[in-house]
Amino acid sequence: MFRFLMKGMLRDKHRSLMPTIVVTLGVFLTVGMFAYMKGVMGDMLNNTAQLESGHVKITSLAYRSEIDVLPNDLAMDNGPAMMAMLQENYPDLAWSERIKFGGLLDAFDKNRETRAQLGVGGIGIDLFGPNAADRERWNLESGLRAGTLPQKPGDILMAEKLAGNMGVAVGEEVTLISATVNGSMSLQNFRVAGFIEFGIPPMDRSIILADLNDVKRMLDMGDWSSEILGYFPIPYYDDALAEALRDTFNVVHSDPIFMANDTLNFSTNLDHDDSIDRFAPYMMSMLDDSNMRDYYTYVDKAGSIISFVMIFAMGIVLWNTGLMGAIRRYAEMGLRLAVGESKGHVYRSLLVESVGIGVVGTVLGTIMGLGLGLYLQEVGFNMGDMMKDSTMMMPTIIRARITPTAFYIGFFPGVIATLLGAGLSGLRIFKRDTASLFKELET
Repeated sequence: MFRFLMKGMLRDKHRSLMPTIVVTLGVFLTVGMFAYMKGVMGDMLNNTAQLESGHVKITSLAYRSEIDVLPNDLAMDNGPAMMAMLQENYPDLAWSERIKFGGLLDAFDKNRETRAQLGVGGIGIDLFGPNAADRERWNLESGLRAGTLPQKPGDILMAEKLAGNMGVAVGEEVTLISATVNGSMSLQNFRVAGFIEFGIPPMDRSIILADLNDVKRMLDMGDWSSEILGYFPIPYYDDALAEALRDTFNVVHSDPIFMANDTLNFSTNLDHDDSIDRFAPYMMSMLDDSNMRDYYTYVDKAGSIISFVMIFAMGIVLWNTGLMGAIRRYAEMGLRLAVGESKGHVYRSLLVESVGIGVVGTVLGTIMGLGLGLYLQEVGFNMGDMMKDSTMMMPTIIRARITPTAFYIGFFPGVIATLLGAGLSGLRIFKRDTASLFKELET
């Protein structure tokens, strides 16, 4: 029967074409929007992990208590030993040392007199070490807009917009005025090797990149380590995995008194309890860093709500499509009943047709939605012109993310809603009586 009904629908475009088009568009919008929401959230977390906090971050307890002001004087001592221990005990993760600092960048003329000064944020990463992971993680080669990558100690990369605001050229020498971990003033000359675009407006306006060892010398840090970031070998952040590692690490390596006492906290107890090792290592997950957990929970719930509303709205539209399609065929149903076809058979055939339309439309709409999602995932959509004044750490290229759920999420509005619409409208078949039927046929 299914084959017979499908042939009839294909031959009668009025019964199949328009409903299939509506179902296809509805499922396309549902799948495309779902992939877009997942992509935006995933990109924000990935950028935060790559550029800011890693999947997990290790600092000293004291540094963690004042992390908002970047207290490099509270960094962990003996950083090389810590890195060696992490690489030996946790080889599945990629570990990266990082130093954040601030200062005043001074550009001078040929007479060594200041012509431009701006406050900048600086980040020290491993530019010359044997491990190129940090350079790849920051996409330095693809982000380079002028000049070259740093070739020797003393070279820095400068955000292109920052360089334009200061009138600095590639190869020019600049002076960074900052403070050492001992509180004294530090003045260090750097050569601008190249300009880079991060694709994140706040960073493009104020960030310089320098080699980790250059920054340590400038700040008199010796072998101290401010932050050590860890990255799981997975493309997207997994909070459960990060939390499990965090709890295990802190029990073994952090201060036992601090970890054992639930009443202790960073802000009030570290400076008043001499029994706590303030410079003991402490691991936090990405969501714990910078208080992102509440934001992540909010965005995740908002994304789920938006996806549900989209599915519900498309479901109502497709339900209505099935309802109207069946109502317009009441005369046909009456004729079939008049020639002796049973009401149950007519009703079942109506449901089978709706399932056929729903399946075909869902498959076509899912393919189109996944196609759009794949394009946005691989190529993306550049919104840089619209976000040039943004202060959020958000990438300017919007990307989607195709997850396993995207392959079947269109089934709910595409098939079930269409089936419900046809089923609801078809109930009227059982209310038809012979008198009204002949009266309709006479007219």
